Amino acid sequence: MATQPATGQQQQQPLLVLSTCPDDDTAARLARALVEERLAACVNRLPLTASTYRWQGQVVEEGEVLLLIKTVADRYPALAERLAVLHPYQVPEIIALPVADGLPGYLEWMVAQTRG
Repeated sequence: MATQPATGQQQQQPLLVLSTCPDDDTAARLARALVEERLAACVNRLPLTASTYRWQGQVVEEGEVLLLIKTVADRYPALAERLAVLHPYQVPEIIALPVADGLPGYLEWMVAQTRG
């Protein structure tokens, strides 16, 4: 079955992308790169996130910085690829969530900021 091309509205679907970083310097570097490259309209850095996860057979508990990355669907593939390249983790958290609703002016701003 052939895939239908995305409509303009689907391409501009706002997304919230989550990613964690080992420290604030890394988080700031990644945030700046994503915004400068117009892959994200805005990135919030939330410090002192306590993370508990299993990695290589061990349960790990450590502090991380959570990135809240605002983008649109048609920029997500490039954002995910670039974030994976820039990120120091072997397997970085990159999770995209659709934004169900928001202030129309803000959502329009997100679209405008992710255009070249």
